[in-house]
Amino acid sequence: MLVLLSPAKRLNTERLPLTDVFSLPALLPESARLMKTTRNLSQRAIAELMHISPDLAKLNAGRYKELTTDLSPQNARHAVTTFSGDAYLGLDIGSFAEDDLLWAQDHLAILSGLYGLLRPLDLIQPHRLEMGTRLKTRRGRSLYDFWGDRINKLLAERMAALGTDVIVNLASKEYFKGLGPKALDARVITPTFLETKGGESRVLSMFAKQARGMMTRYILLNRIAEPEQLKDFDAAGYGFRPGLSDGDELVFERQQPPPKR
Repeated sequence: MLVLLSPAKRLNTERLPLTDVFSLPALLPESARLMKTTRNLSQRAIAELMHISPDLAKLNAGRYKELTTDLSPQNARHAVTTFSGDAYLGLDIGSFAEDDLLWAQDHLAILSGLYGLLRPLDLIQPHRLEMGTRLKTRRGRSLYDFWGDRINKLLAERMAALGTDVIVNLASKEYFKGLGPKALDARVITPTFLETKGGESRVLSMFAKQARGMMTRYILLNRIAEPEQLKDFDAAGYGFRPGLSDGDELVFERQQPPPKR
């Protein structure tokens, strides 16, 4: 099976080499087209486009100007260590052994607004460009228009190389929407993570992101190959709830402790 994750807004900029092994993004020529567009955006345009503060807009304007497709370990770092949001805290890639990293390289795919689809050891540079951004290009009015079916085709190639038709979707709705899931020739399994407190169950964003990372870790380290094995996931107190699940929509729940008095 192939696991899908979203990128993260929070980034690591320190150099934390996991391994000397690295690869380059498969859709880098397409990224070059986007770089030409983002490089010309003003700070004000970036702030309005992404709904971010002037300081963040200034930071990203500078990063856009430094982006290059001539990537090397000297100017870029592994994708899986560049992102440091909640899902990546749950993944804890720094604790993976070398053989685990190489397994992850084939079995984990990270969606990206700038790079399309990444392997964990692909080299990338710090940037912010969310898939839902309404960035105008010659292909349309958004990044969904820009990428079209290009990510889908690459996903199909990766699944064929693995000999699988199963995708475990641990990406956000914003990013998975970019695939046009109806066009995917795959069985898509989507886990949901609930927090229950006082008899009320709901999805809490931070915990759900962490759980996505933990499930990714579980799949990769245990070399999970069969969808039925996903139901055994029990990290951090989560448990599979068959009564709440529906087909390939798998629900996991954990109890939150009552408030202290």
